[in-house]
Amino acid sequence: MPTWLTAVATLSLALAAVCAAWIAVDVARHPPRMGVMAVVWPVSALFGSLGALWFYRRHGRAGVDDDPTMPVSVAKGALHCGAGCTLGDVVAETTAFLAPAVLVPFGFPGLFGDRMFAVWVLDFVAAFVIGIAFQYFAIAPMRDLTVARGVWAALKADALSLTAWQVGMYGTMAVLLLGVLQPLYGTRPEVSSPVFWLAMQVAMLGGFATAFPMNWWLVRRGVKERM
Repeated sequence: MPTWLTAVATLSLALAAVCAAWIAVDVARHPPRMGVMAVVWPVSALFGSLGALWFYRRHGRAGVDDDPTMPVSVAKGALHCGAGCTLGDVVAETTAFLAPAVLVPFGFPGLFGDRMFAVWVLDFVAAFVIGIAFQYFAIAPMRDLTVARGVWAALKADALSLTAWQVGMYGTMAVLLLGVLQPLYGTRPEVSSPVFWLAMQVAMLGGFATAFPMNWWLVRRGVKERM
């Protein structure tokens, strides 16, 4: 990857980290009504950067916006879903880089000729599990549900939303890695490269774009509660 692109990527990641740290400190001082959002907001800043910080200060901070409009409520729901996906993707990508043997059950080598697709399968599994856990800790305390009922409610509320997010994320990542970076530079950035994580930041925004309408539909149908 060219030096200038690596520098841009490093700055973008550093700015996002600062935004996430600011929010993390703020939610510790002003705990949100829904406890899991104390994790969702900082994680959202890892890809949303200044935009996520602005949205948090305007609509997420405890007591700031207790009666959000439908678009704001849906955006919160999408970010709640996306934070779980983000953590899952980060964990999966890092694990696959440090311990490549973990990809064997996910189709590489064997089913997939390109390890990237096996990593994406692992990404989806990890993102789905963590995302459902996030939804469980939002729904179960609110409704006073048992573990089994809470997990079932979380699956109904977020399975489609999580899938929609991952579709947008994978699609954007494919365009950036296979359609832009590889043709331009003859290679794809490794997970150890800041450029890879810059692409992941942009891909997460793609995930938000595809999860937003799905969350709107789920809220309208009463499958998912407004946040």
